[in-house]
Amino acid sequence: MNYALITGASKGIGKAIAEELARRGHHVLLIARSEDQLSRIAGELATTYGVKTAYYATDLTSNTAAVSIFRWCQQNNYQVNVLVNNAGYGLSGPFEKYSIEENLNMMQLNMATLVEMCQLFLPVLRNQPKAYIMNIASTAAYQAVPGLSLYAATKAFVLSFSRGLRQELQKTGIQVTCISPGATATDFTVRAQIGEKGLKTAEKVNMTPQDVAKIAVNSMLEGKAEVITGFINKLGTFLVKILPKSLVEKAAMRIYE
Repeated sequence: MNYALITGASKGIGKAIAEELARRGHHVLLIARSEDQLSRIAGELATTYGVKTAYYATDLTSNTAAVSIFRWCQQNNYQVNVLVNNAGYGLSGPFEKYSIEENLNMMQLNMATLVEMCQLFLPVLRNQPKAYIMNIASTAAYQAVPGLSLYAATKAFVLSFSRGLRQELQKTGIQVTCISPGATATDFTVRAQIGEKGLKTAEKVNMTPQDVAKIAVNSMLEGKAEVITGFINKLGTFLVKILPKSLVEKAAMRIYE
């Protein structure tokens, strides 16, 4: 029996992706830190959509998280054919506002855990006739974002890594898709400590997690390489490409300062 494994599945985009996959008949493995939330969501998805569900609670900022998830799958004989690396968060404000530990924890989750998950599960995915990797980046991956400098850099890493990995795996049965959401109505702004100006800007263009999830799952199953969710986000990313970098970065700094 094949499963889709989703990290950061207890809320926001990750939860919405898990529900979208379950709605389409995929059995799901839910990974996040909150066991209570995971238990509730797993029960709801199983009841509503008639799929098999299981969950594993772990702190994904730990450098042992990916290995523990992989071992849990092996021990329970969960065959994964869809890997969704969704878990991630941002820290807003000046780079030096945060401690080294806080910055490294974000880098661990956004980059290192994602890479480890891909590396550990690739042999499993290769054994499937058709398999998928979905990595969640951000529209911030396409530019430097003063006030979100390190977060944007981690997402640029995810985007670049996904592009390269897709090419390496093009002759296999594994499709790699990178999804870049923009502002979405999730807890991201709370965790990132976004200021009032940034919140007001986001509220004007927010997408729902459900809309992002539908685009993400459709894009993955269609084998698309790289998708920016929503017209406004696509337009913004296009403008970033053609406008002077200094102008774009100054505009971003005014939002997040």
